[in-house]
Amino acid sequence: MADTPAQLPTDIEACQALIAERDARISEVERELSEREALISNLQNQLKQLLRTRYGRSSEKLDDPDQLKLFETIMEAVWDIPPAESEAEEGEEEEAPREKPRRGRKPFPKELPRRRIEHDLPEEEKACPQCGKERQKIGEDVSEQLEYVPAHFVVLQHARFKYACRECEAEVEVAEKPMQPIEKGVPGPGLLAQVVTSKYCDHLPLYRQEKIYARSGVHIPRETMWGWIRTLTFEVEPIYELMKAEVLSSHKIHTDDTPVRLRDARKKQKCQARIWLYAGDRAHPYSVFDYTPNRRRDGPVAFLGDWKGYLQADAYSGYDCIYAPKAVKEVGCMAHARRKFESALETDREVCEEAMALIGRLYRLERQWKELDDDERRAARQEHSVPLLEKFKAWLEGARTRVLPKSPAGMALGYARRNWEALSRYTEHGELEIDNNAAERALRDVAIGRKNWLFFGSHNGGKAAAVFYSLIASAKRQDIDPFEYLRDLFERLPNYRANNREDFLPDRWKLLRENQKTQ
Repeated sequence: MADTPAQLPTDIEACQALIAERDARISEVERELSEREALISNLQNQLKQLLRTRYGRSSEKLDDPDQLKLFETIMEAVWDIPPAESEAEEGEEEEAPREKPRRGRKPFPKELPRRRIEHDLPEEEKACPQCGKERQKIGEDVSEQLEYVPAHFVVLQHARFKYACRECEAEVEVAEKPMQPIEKGVPGPGLLAQVVTSKYCDHLPLYRQEKIYARSGVHIPRETMWGWIRTLTFEVEPIYELMKAEVLSSHKIHTDDTPVRLRDARKKQKCQARIWLYAGDRAHPYSVFDYTPNRRRDGPVAFLGDWKGYLQADAYSGYDCIYAPKAVKEVGCMAHARRKFESALETDREVCEEAMALIGRLYRLERQWKELDDDERRAARQEHSVPLLEKFKAWLEGARTRVLPKSPAGMALGYARRNWEALSRYTEHGELEIDNNAAERALRDVAIGRKNWLFFGSHNGGKAAAVFYSLIASAKRQDIDPFEYLRDLFERLPNYRANNREDFLPDRWKLLRENQKTQ
């Protein structure tokens, strides 16, 4: 309770001590209130992000994109940044407007087989209603209808002819059968390719495939199909290792990881494992996945070994030991930085929208240089992006005084400042990207798949997934049908010479196929 006037001291020194004590208590209360307000703001922001993740849209576009134009106008006036309309060099032709896609039904692909069904007039209607003579055929109207023929199984009978000498009644010789993907197994290459493609490309777990095949009258237990996949993993592992070696020959690698659940048979519970992606550069167009039972730095360290070059990743601290020798240069992800500000938008709209407008200007420049070669893109970045990045860095230093360090906006600013060197490194080389979205897109199949198969049943399941995700993702980078690629791989690989296995790398496989078609 407050002191009454009768209880207040009459001595001046005692009164000053009492006032100082109360001032200290008031300061302490104000500090506690400020911390609580910051905590409430952070919790409210986290709740909004969780609700958006659970129920909201995944797009990062703003509800009012015109708001960023206000800050772009401020940048043009205060920082002397040229307006967006004048970013192109003088004398350049304006980009032609995109043609709107034509409406209406698109023609069916020419390579689809056609089956002709003819419709004729009944005989009694062929007579002319005026003169009674029979009308003659003068043409036809042809329309196309798309039909679906359900997939079906075919039993292949391998007949091996036997020969013997009638005179000697001996020397029996039996024709050799080519080696099969699974020796003494019943599945053909097409069936194996279908099982693998359905599971790792179309996200169909084996128990669903079991039900689908049962509708065709063929019962294939899921345990049997998993046995096939496990055997095939060992068969195609040399191709996987070749792809890994090619990726490690790249001068830049995109990497990212995503969590997957793993069933631990010993503990009889599910733990969290990881799938990592390592995507090579343009000269080594392979996307290789790696499986680890955890997210420790041992995984990337073991995969990369003594590799040297540009490593584009998020700001995961497990990569720090890889960057430490300076042989590997860290390249940050500007999309991650923007995402931090986008997440904090509701707590400090002014600061976050300014940052997003600046980042948006950097992306706009990148879109203008998309068709340039590496040297031209690097020169353009040095001329235009580097000065803008320097102004962005100065803005970050000034904006830190406008927000609380532990607030969402303050943490977004801190992320950009801590990782500034990595975020701006993309300007050093023309083939580097401004963000790591290429890796995130490649991991999307894993993220979609885990919603269907839910978890890996064992470490072997994780390793098999890494191998086949690598083959399928690399085939997609070459616009190859994964099923056709895997079927040919399973059919020919067992009979192929070990020193020619490079022919099965997706890009070389595609080139060989195209050459065969032209001959």
